[in-house]
Amino acid sequence: MRAIPARWGPAGPWPLVDAGVWLFAIALATFLRVDFDLDLAIQPEITVVGAWAAGIHVIAGHLGGPYRRGHERGSFDEVVACAGTVAFTTMVVGGVVLFTPEHLGVPRSVPFTGGACALVAMLTVRSVYRTWHARQRSRSIPEDATPVIIFGAGSGGRMLVHALQDPDSGYRPVAWLDDDRRKTGRRIGSLHVSGTRDALSAVAEQTGAKTVALAIPSAASPVIRDISARADALGLRVLVLPSARELLGRVGAGDLRTLDLADLLGRRPVELDEAGIADSIRGKVVLVTGAGGSIGSELCRQIFRYGPARLILLDRDESGMHAAQLSLTGVALLASDDMVLVDIRDRDALQATFAECRPDVVFHAAALKHLSLLERFPLEAYKTNVLGTLNVLMAAKSAGVGTFVNISTDKAADPTSVLGYSKRITERLTAGYAEHTPGVYVSVRFGNVLGSRGSVLDAFRAQIERGGPVTVTDPEVRRFFMLIPEAAQLVLQAAAIGRDGDVLVLEMGEQVRILDVAKTLIKLSGRDGIEVTFTGLRPGEKLAEDLFSNPEHAQLTTHDLVTSVRVPALDPHVLPDLTAAAGAVDAWMRETAIDLDATVPRRSVIKR
Repeated sequence: MRAIPARWGPAGPWPLVDAGVWLFAIALATFLRVDFDLDLAIQPEITVVGAWAAGIHVIAGHLGGPYRRGHERGSFDEVVACAGTVAFTTMVVGGVVLFTPEHLGVPRSVPFTGGACALVAMLTVRSVYRTWHARQRSRSIPEDATPVIIFGAGSGGRMLVHALQDPDSGYRPVAWLDDDRRKTGRRIGSLHVSGTRDALSAVAEQTGAKTVALAIPSAASPVIRDISARADALGLRVLVLPSARELLGRVGAGDLRTLDLADLLGRRPVELDEAGIADSIRGKVVLVTGAGGSIGSELCRQIFRYGPARLILLDRDESGMHAAQLSLTGVALLASDDMVLVDIRDRDALQATFAECRPDVVFHAAALKHLSLLERFPLEAYKTNVLGTLNVLMAAKSAGVGTFVNISTDKAADPTSVLGYSKRITERLTAGYAEHTPGVYVSVRFGNVLGSRGSVLDAFRAQIERGGPVTVTDPEVRRFFMLIPEAAQLVLQAAAIGRDGDVLVLEMGEQVRILDVAKTLIKLSGRDGIEVTFTGLRPGEKLAEDLFSNPEHAQLTTHDLVTSVRVPALDPHVLPDLTAAAGAVDAWMRETAIDLDATVPRRSVIKR
């Protein structure tokens, strides 16, 4: 909007416009009241009352109404401010007319009818001005600006169009698209809604658009993938507004960015019970194992926001702890008593740590997770994932922990790999402790996390950087994906609502083909000629993952994105002796992980 000349002041000419509106509105209200007698409608008394109303409105508007703040013309904020000021003016003038004995010679209904007419007139003038100004702005956009189709005619899209109509934005909005068919054909601002996403090809050809701007900050990843695929087929560039949680304040042209993998695979809105999470954490001592890992460190960052009395980071990876502390406090001297360098395999060190810290809440994220490596070294999976978890459970019980959350994986559902077997057993061990230990002991099961350390994305990026080829096990292999912050938030939500012994399963959306992930990363890299080769499924690997085992019955919880199942409890006394051969341990984990009975025959006691 052009700057207001200095002679008008910060409110521009609008106080004068509104004063004139009041004079007109009072005269109109009188004209209607006296059966369209023009002579009676323009009596001096009527002009005096109109002048009073105009003066009161202008004064009130400067003190706390539409002239005090720099509202955008025709915006919701200005409408509210105008309505409030008109209401105040109407009550003051109406009170004077009602309670003056002589009534000033003005019909008592005139101030109230006039107030309604004034408000309608003010809003009409502003609406006409806003429309005219928007068209003037659109006409001032340079012809060489990039023509762009806006997908999403909601509030985000409207703010984006307004921002792009700035001559300096470099873009020229040419059409709306929106999947709400009721909007098709409507004019919104200076543009028409030309149809749904199915009309993209026709609209692009008609307008000469080179870019599609996805203006739905809360758009789910399947929508983004579909729009991206359609745009790619037409040779159109795709830009997106960041997710709602990334946006700060008003939308601007500078907020548009190119697609990234998180947009295509893992973005979706997550509504949290903030009060419930805060109640479970605020003022308590919280300990996170595996705090230097991708999930563990994000958990720490999320927990930190809710004001725990103390947050203890426990890990054996000193470099990971260094990075985690740096992200939390901006300082990484590793000198704090809240940084604990302990291996969860070391039962005695864990017991001493828990006895000293006395945590109220424990999030157990420490684990070995690489499927193919654990297939070769099942004993290591047993030592860390199974016995390590048991050590943490024992320490938690000794310290009187109130809430224990075991981080599991979708590979624990109908497991076929050593990783899946070991994590399924941790779920059963946690359920076993829930039966005989005070407090709430739960597990949380979810799938692959975008950007986690050592994920398939790291391998793909490294292969692309080397010029290829990118290796995928099978063209049909599919996995669940979610963002690291989303996973951490839902883990906290699960901890707040979980019942003792539950395995809480996070809603992961649709599974995505790994081949599509590889192709997307290649496209985003901007490199041509990189091939994808197929290596075949590895031992223990599935074509597609499951969130539930066949016999499990999902139960609703108080959160839409969290369901729960029950797993059979496992008595820790049946775990094999550490002197057992790796093959024997592998066989035992397989048998125990798929055992559907609630009890398992007693075997040998653990020896250290």
